[in-house]
Amino acid sequence: MSLFDKLKRQAIDAVKEGVKNAANKSVSVPIAAIPANLDEFTALPQAALTTPFDTAALTVVALCVYPYNKEASIQMLNHLRGPRPLSNQELSFIADRFRDSDYVPRSYFNGATPDNDYEPQEPYTIVVSDGPYSYQNEGYAKLYIRSGGADNPREVLLRQAKDGKWYLWDQMLLVGIRQPESSNPWA
Repeated sequence: MSLFDKLKRQAIDAVKEGVKNAANKSVSVPIAAIPANLDEFTALPQAALTTPFDTAALTVVALCVYPYNKEASIQMLNHLRGPRPLSNQELSFIADRFRDSDYVPRSYFNGATPDNDYEPQEPYTIVVSDGPYSYQNEGYAKLYIRSGGADNPREVLLRQAKDGKWYLWDQMLLVGIRQPESSNPWA
């Protein structure tokens, strides 16, 4: 093995070890209260969007507002998206997802399960995790949030802008989960 091969191997091993150590981090993001409007939303400490974990958690919060105040929810989501507001197609998709079930976003809070009709525990907390490939593309972070009604965590893709803030790029949070016990005719 040549000197260059040995140095290359050491560099590869160091990168693998760094990825292994950096991966699989979970952050519990506390939410004091579900905001009713954009002003209350931007007053939350996480609304500074300084970490991708905060932005991912606030995506859940913004979606929880949708069944009660559609316009405020869209304003919150557009705040999270920064210079790239929701398209008409994305707005249509969100509206379609809420036709059948308004409980999906609540399922991402700690303690929310089908057994308790997805009522989260207080204080409200969302656990956001990364994985070994979360930072594979420079300037992007793919994070995961576990739902109390699904077997696998759901993805949230974030992008870091020139201002250093992490903005919502895409979310896969509004996919189907198990029905709450109260609406399950077979339970």
